[in-house]
Amino acid sequence: MKTITITNTSASVQSSSSSFCSLPQRQRGDEDTAPFRESVATSPTLCLVADESNKVLWSGHKDGKIRAWNMDQHDDDSDPFEERISWQAHRGPVNSVVISSYGDMWSCSEGGVIKIWPWDSLEKSLLLKPEEKHMATMLVERSANDLRSQVTVNGTCSLSSSEVKYLLADSVRAKVWAVQSLSFSIWDARSKDLLKVFNVDGQVECRVDTPHVQDQQVDDEMKMKFFSPSKKEKPQGFLQRSRNAIMGAAGAVRRVASRSAGAFLEDTRKTEAIVLAADGTIWTGSMSGQIVQWDGNGNRLRDVNHHHRPVLCFCTFGDRIYVGYASGYIQVLDPDGKLIASWVSHNEPVIKLAAGGGFVFSLASHGGVRGWYVTSPGPLDNIIRTELSRKESSYARQDNVRILIGTWNVGQGRASHDALMSWLGSVTSDVGIVVVGLQEVEMGAGFLAMSAAKETVGLEGSAVGQWWIDAIGKALDENNTFERMGSRQLAGLLISLWARKEIRTHVGDLDVAAVPCGFGRAIGNKGGVGLRIRVYDRIMCFVNCHLAAHLEAVNRRNADFNHIFRLMVFSRGHNLSNAAAAGVSTAAYTLKTTTSPSIGTEEAKSDLAAADMIAFFGDFNYRLFGITYDEARDFISQRSFDWLRERDQLRQEMKSGKVFQGMREALITFPPTYKFERNRPGLGGYDSGEKKRIPAWCDRVIYRDTQSSPFSQSNLQCPVVSSVIMYEACMDVTESDHKPVRCKFHATIAHVDKSVRRQELGNIIRSNEKIRSILEDLKFVPETSVSTNNIVLQSQDTVILTIRNNSTTSKAIFSILCGGQAIVRDDDGEESDYTPRGSFGLPRWLEVSPAGGIIKPEGSVDVKVHHEEFYTLEEYVDGIPQNWRCEDARDKEAILMVNIRGSCSTTWTSHSVKVRHCYSGRVCLLDPKPINLTKNLGGSRRHPTDTRRGKSR
Repeated sequence: MKTITITNTSASVQSSSSSFCSLPQRQRGDEDTAPFRESVATSPTLCLVADESNKVLWSGHKDGKIRAWNMDQHDDDSDPFEERISWQAHRGPVNSVVISSYGDMWSCSEGGVIKIWPWDSLEKSLLLKPEEKHMATMLVERSANDLRSQVTVNGTCSLSSSEVKYLLADSVRAKVWAVQSLSFSIWDARSKDLLKVFNVDGQVECRVDTPHVQDQQVDDEMKMKFFSPSKKEKPQGFLQRSRNAIMGAAGAVRRVASRSAGAFLEDTRKTEAIVLAADGTIWTGSMSGQIVQWDGNGNRLRDVNHHHRPVLCFCTFGDRIYVGYASGYIQVLDPDGKLIASWVSHNEPVIKLAAGGGFVFSLASHGGVRGWYVTSPGPLDNIIRTELSRKESSYARQDNVRILIGTWNVGQGRASHDALMSWLGSVTSDVGIVVVGLQEVEMGAGFLAMSAAKETVGLEGSAVGQWWIDAIGKALDENNTFERMGSRQLAGLLISLWARKEIRTHVGDLDVAAVPCGFGRAIGNKGGVGLRIRVYDRIMCFVNCHLAAHLEAVNRRNADFNHIFRLMVFSRGHNLSNAAAAGVSTAAYTLKTTTSPSIGTEEAKSDLAAADMIAFFGDFNYRLFGITYDEARDFISQRSFDWLRERDQLRQEMKSGKVFQGMREALITFPPTYKFERNRPGLGGYDSGEKKRIPAWCDRVIYRDTQSSPFSQSNLQCPVVSSVIMYEACMDVTESDHKPVRCKFHATIAHVDKSVRRQELGNIIRSNEKIRSILEDLKFVPETSVSTNNIVLQSQDTVILTIRNNSTTSKAIFSILCGGQAIVRDDDGEESDYTPRGSFGLPRWLEVSPAGGIIKPEGSVDVKVHHEEFYTLEEYVDGIPQNWRCEDARDKEAILMVNIRGSCSTTWTSHSVKVRHCYSGRVCLLDPKPINLTKNLGGSRRHPTDTRRGKSR
């Protein structure tokens, strides 16, 4: 399968000459950058919705404001996007904005708040002149309908007060779904009535809202357990005297975690995405990877689970459902939830999917955008892949970078600047990337237990760890020569990475991870911390480890490595040392894998296995076996390292395939790095105390690239080829009982010149007849017919509109919009002015059901077109109705556009159906009983004369 790649500012594929070339533009970045325009500076934008019928783009912001922007920009307009109106919609962030089937805007925020902004008020505000902007803002703000207040009776609310994260406009049945973390509510888009509240398991809820205090109770218990006054421990005291202290701390962590396990397990059930499918069903995805299909009334139809990582987004094209995962996978499902295809789209979480122009576009958390043909996977991909491979020499590029890895068990001490310069600073003149791993930064029982508690709530790092990062940065001439990219600390383990400023633009997308291996696999005195980074579009992982100690614990060390390798998962975190480091935009690399449609579930590679290069380093604690202390000292003094290497546990375990499978290590030519007496120079500094620990090469660097053999050359199929040009210990550094080790790599990296490959792709698409034929087939739309193109309704009438699919082989997908509405003019011969509501919404007097769906070959569907009375206030003074009457006493018309597509059509056809409501001439007085204004009026205050509009702007 071949990807069509777009940089994070690009919006076109160079398959043909761009129609935007004549537009004035600001250029950013390289020649791949597409023309773009910028708005004025605003608070971060969290959601967007386009209202094509009125040429307005609505944006919801973190500061709680909603803004409207003109879509139309003249060619000679060099000013930023014009802001039409803006207002303070919520106190908290605007999480989602949708336009309902009747053109009203719905928005949601924290505290369970859902608000409706009637289209009538929005339209009036948009019609006001720029100098009347303040009046327009007030008009919209005062029109809000707060749904939470509407369903609150005597202080009791049937809705949860948790944050409303998403809204979905069900255009098929004129409903709106509101999604909270573990529950849903369904609303009638026309009447604004609450129809149903149910949880993620489909059980109907009758909730009485209560404060959420569980998290606070957990925090309080942790503070009591881990912050209670105690005597300060001496360094290493708990290890030398007893393990009871740290085992007790680990037990405390487990007890607190088990008490709050319900909350943590519930998190995996949280809804992270929702979409409306072509057949009218609703699909939701959760953090556990489970996908649930619902009918339009909130009844659970089926659930499927094809992948183990969180679902982050959906989109639909034709009758297919596209799913984006946190693992970077995209899957394609049919209307029954069966897996059609699956592939790796990004090495980052897929946070947004969108369909259009024959492509499905995916956005990853690193900012990269890619386009996938809607026929993928299929013959089109095979043709493009073959043709592009023939032109590989034109766009393949190679770059070289040197990487320095340093590892040191610092034994809870600190180092002098001279020691750091001797270890790192003296060998970085030709280095592009520096990665440093430290062990035993801090090791007190209380600190380890508290670190485990912090990991539970997603916090890490310490003041001592920060001291080390700052000290190493100073030795590397940080800010002048190198730039700090990011770091991760897990109790005593610390890893950090720096990039030389000259190559900074080619290094980015840093991610972090940690896996504890200590007592109960919960404490970070042993384990691994990792960094994942992109270098010239290739993924490199660096893992700093501290494995189980003692001569006899070989199997435990092997198990620790396997545990780290399998469970280390990188995901965009909230605590990167330098958040900007994750902002480097990247473009495509070759597709890693595709999955056969016959495969029902997806087992992706682990994050470490999927990397192009990986390096493990740290205090692995493998010892020398079958040798005494005195024998080892004699061989070391004679520098007889060949014989000592034969007694190395790690070398033996790697040969037998039990650990570090598929990896290799440079030849060791330096003395064992453990165990030394502090501040004692020379080889005479080996431990000569009572225990006389046998010297060992505990501190190592082991790596893997993409070479299949020692003679492999770097190319796009073997993108990273590395060699070790330095592997040594700094024997003159004496601040710890371990010696620091450094390893310098020379890496040759093959990657793609994206600009050239895009040009080649455009040439292939234009010139290849098979491709052009396939793309032409995508334009096919099944032939359909409608039973009538004129409907006349009187009060409460219902007419059936039948849509028939005349094709014998292809499905037809239909959707019904309102092209415009008008008051019928009394003057003969003069056409009415049709004006659209928001997003081509229906007028309030008209109901259409279903307004979308799938028609089987030679099948048909009956659509109910119904007139429903709609009442408004003719006059409204100080909140008191002055006169209750029907909406209008004139005939009204609406144009229904029945749009038809095929299963994969990139074009559509339309049937136009005129619907007229003939007013009976009688005045309908409303029931004199008290009426809920909000419920019956939908927040509208429209005067009868306001129904006569000018032409659309």
